[in-house]
Amino acid sequence: MRLLNSEHMSQSDQILALARHRRVLRAADLREHGWSPQLLLKLHHAGKLQRTARGLYSLPDAELTEHQTLIEVCKRVPKAVLCLLSALQFHGIGTQMPYEVWVALPEATQTPALDYPTLRIARLRGEAYSAGIQTVTEQGSPIRVYSVAKTVTDCFKFRNKIGLDVALEALKDAWRNRLVTMDELNHFARINRVERVMQPYLEAVMA
Repeated sequence: MRLLNSEHMSQSDQILALARHRRVLRAADLREHGWSPQLLLKLHHAGKLQRTARGLYSLPDAELTEHQTLIEVCKRVPKAVLCLLSALQFHGIGTQMPYEVWVALPEATQTPALDYPTLRIARLRGEAYSAGIQTVTEQGSPIRVYSVAKTVTDCFKFRNKIGLDVALEALKDAWRNRLVTMDELNHFARINRVERVMQPYLEAVMA
């Protein structure tokens, strides 16, 4: 981002302008521009920025999106991808309203140390992690989330953790609202190795 008239703005004013553009700032955002992260604390103590979570700051009058918590997770955990119940809620599928944020991480990735929000982590490897990732930008910040079809097949992969009823509800809702195709479901079912598990349910929704 190029700040307008930055040559006539103080460093603090440029940081506040960046906060207005990105909604949420972290230390890495300041280092990206060659500024000291300590300026975040200085502006916070001066009442010009509020701390929304550990290491995250926004303008006091910022109108934060309903997905602000998800934005913060994606900022603080760069490899996190919204999955399972959180992905269902993000896509408006089913009736799940998780109080935790469900994210996928590659195997062997260090467990994030977040005080808020609480994370539920699914460890995935290879294509099971990398396939189907979509990036949605809200108010200048990226949210990484699995596609609807990938999410539905993930629900069957983790049916013992979230419940088969949740997976079936997701499949029926996504199919009824034409959010997925059979080719997409079969593709991700192969990646997740749940083809045989899903086959009778796919036949049922097509009947």
